[in-house]
Formats: sequence, structure tokens, C-alpha cells
Amino acid sequence: MKHTSTYTTQMDAARRGILTPELQAVALKEHISEQHLMQLVAEGKVVICANKKHTCLSPEGIGSMLRTKINVNLGISRDCKDYNIEMQKVMSAVRMGAEAIMDLSSHGNTRPFRQKLTAECPVMIGTVPVYDSVIHYQRDLATLTAKDFIDVIRMHAEDGVDFVTVHCGITRKTIEQIRTHNRKMNIVSRGGSLVFAWMSMTGEENPFYEYFDEILDICEEYDVTLSLGDACRPGCLADATDVCQIEELVRLGELTKRAWAHNVQVMIEGPGHMPMNQIAANMEIQKTLCMGAPFYVLGPLVTDIAPGYDHITGAIGGAIAAMNGASFLCYVTPAEHLALPNVEDVKQGIIASKIAAHAADIAKGIPGAKDIDDRMADARRALDWDAQFACALDPETAKQIRNSRRPEDDHSDTCSMCGKFCAVRSINKALAGEYIDIL
Repeated sequence: MKHTSTYTTQMDAARRGILTPELQAVALKEHISEQHLMQLVAEGKVVICANKKHTCLSPEGIGSMLRTKINVNLGISRDCKDYNIEMQKVMSAVRMGAEAIMDLSSHGNTRPFRQKLTAECPVMIGTVPVYDSVIHYQRDLATLTAKDFIDVIRMHAEDGVDFVTVHCGITRKTIEQIRTHNRKMNIVSRGGSLVFAWMSMTGEENPFYEYFDEILDICEEYDVTLSLGDACRPGCLADATDVCQIEELVRLGELTKRAWAHNVQVMIEGPGHMPMNQIAANMEIQKTLCMGAPFYVLGPLVTDIAPGYDHITGAIGGAIAAMNGASFLCYVTPAEHLALPNVEDVKQGIIASKIAAHAADIAKGIPGAKDIDDRMADARRALDWDAQFACALDPETAKQIRNSRRPEDDHSDTCSMCGKFCAVRSINKALAGEYIDIL
């Protein structure tokens, strides 16, 4: 394998047999051979989102045969516009193990915050440039031109963003479909709705579809990964796996081939809201139509009736999706459908998503995934509380719960639920030939 800088993107390097520092780092993290990983990147089955200008990045790989990764959506809005608070959420998310941050800011001067992220944040940074277009130009949506949208993509690439979501799979044909298909929720994608509205008002074709080659040129120059957005993702169970969703996915598969011809890395975004029994089939459809490109899913949320608890509905769907081939889970917080998440919501969303990702990795047989579970079992058998906390996804919460409800005998090695009725204590003593005192 060659060590040289004569390549444009991670995919280009892999196809040329060039070992990049980023691929080398990912292979080490994933316990996979560099040669095997290089083949997966060359084929588009793994992406390494690493903008050349994001120099503080600790690279990660995204692909169904690697550890499932977590994305955290953050950013300010007109009603919640404190960048300092948002940066606190970012760093808290990084400490809790998020592998990516998407800046979805929709108010104010967004560029300094985005540049701060790529200058200081070691995880992948993603954006949705169509959100930023109205904000950047401070003009109504209908007055923007196709060139305006493309120029914002270039600006984000120059700022060091590692991946961008572009809603390029809906076309003028989609307008008629949405009007006649009688979906319950129509389009719930924020970016998709903006593109749909722009097309409806201007009468023009989707600029992200019409000028896709220009977008590819930008992505190839900076090595920005394209996350092909699912504008028609189902926003309720009733719309899951309908003709609008599947036809868009077919188009995203066609665009994936075009991107790969430019050595541009691609992820495919997926549902959405979906009954549990449809998730596995959706993963298979995506893998077929998009040739194994990594699948990036929101949830899926497996019921529509849990506002305040949607981090749980998303974790259930996310675990099933990842077990069946999804590579990248976008977290869902308790505030989903209700409000901009606060710091505690972010924490709850990350923990729920990490549980889903870890459970799926165990089910998929990812090397080393179950090791920490085995260490936890050993610690529980020994009633070693410090060792249990060390294995926990959220050690502080585990400590707080135990310390706030300690057993009557403060020196006891049991918990306050079972006390001396503890099964582990009884079995340990019985196997050691000791007297078992209960009362």
C-alpha cells in the first residue's frame, strides 16, 4: 500500500491503494485490517467523513460491518438562540460518546458557530445547507436562485464540514405525487419541505437534483461526504413504505452511482416513523437499491403516540434497524415533536441511542462488542459496585441511584431492593460453603 497525498477523497485513495492517515486510524479503532477496510471504502460500503479542512477530527468509519455510530442534532433557533448553551451541549455530547454532530441552526449568524465546531470539535460535523440558505442571504425562500443554494454548499465545505445533507431525490414529479397520494403527514422533512416549497413557488426543478454534478465537484474538492436526504421519509406509521418513500429511494440509488463515479462518498438517509415489522424489509430494500451504501436512520420511531418518550420509541426502532444493516443512528430526544432539546434531553437521547447501537452491535457479532457486557457480568457476580459503575454507559446516574437509596446496612454489598435476599449473595455463599444469614 502506498503512503502519499496524491488523491482527492478517501474513496479515491482507497481505489488507488493509498493508505490515508484517516483510514489507518479507523482500522485501528474497528479492529479490522487496513486492506479489508480499504476495499470497503473503495466499494462505497464504508464512508470516512473527513473534510480536508477539519484538522482536529478524530476520524470514524460508518458502515454496517463496523460499530454502529451515533449522530446528535443540535443548533439554535429563533426561540432558543444562545450559542454558548449550544456549545455546552456539543461538548457534553462528545464526552458521552457521540461520533457526529449535525448543526441544524436556523437563526442568526450561523457561520462563526459552524467554524468553531470544525476548529474545536473532534467528531464528524454535518449540516443541511438548505436551512442555512435563507438565513445566510436574509431573503425569502422564493427569491433564492439555484446558484444561491449551491454557493452555500461550497461555503459549508470551505468551513470544514464533513458531511452535508442534500434533498436531491425529490423532483417536480414529487409535487404531483404528494398532491394526489393522500399521505397523512405529507412531507415532514424540514429540508425536504423547503425544497418542495421552492419548487412550488418558482416552477423550477429541484436545484440539488438539477445541479448535482456541480455539488459533486465541491464534495470532491474538499472531500465532503454526501448524505442523500429522504425528503419523503414517513412522518407517521400510516405513511411508512409508501410509493413516495420508495420512489425517492430509487432515485437516491441512481444518484449514488453518479457520486461514486466522481469518487464522492455517500450515505443514504432513511425513515422516519415505521412499524417494527417493516424495518428489516426497509433495510434490505435500501441495501439493494443503493448498492450497500451506509444507511443513516432517524429512529425509526415505532409508534406515533409517545411525545416526551420518543427517545425510547426511537431506540427500539434504531436497534432493529442497526441489527438489520443500518450504520448510523440519528438520536431522538424526549423533546422530539415538542421543543428544542435542553442539556438533559440531549443526554437522554444519546444514552438511548447508544443502548440501541450497542445492542445491535452485539446481535451483529461486531468483534469485541460484548466484551464490556462480560466484564459487567463478572462485576455483578462479585458484587463489585465500582467495577459495575466502570462498565456502565452512564456511571454517574448509576452511582447517584445507588447512593440515594443505599441498603440499611451501609456497608452491605447488596442493594436496597433485595438486601440479604440477594440471589447473587446467596449463591456466592452457598457455593463457598458459607452459612447464609437472611434475617
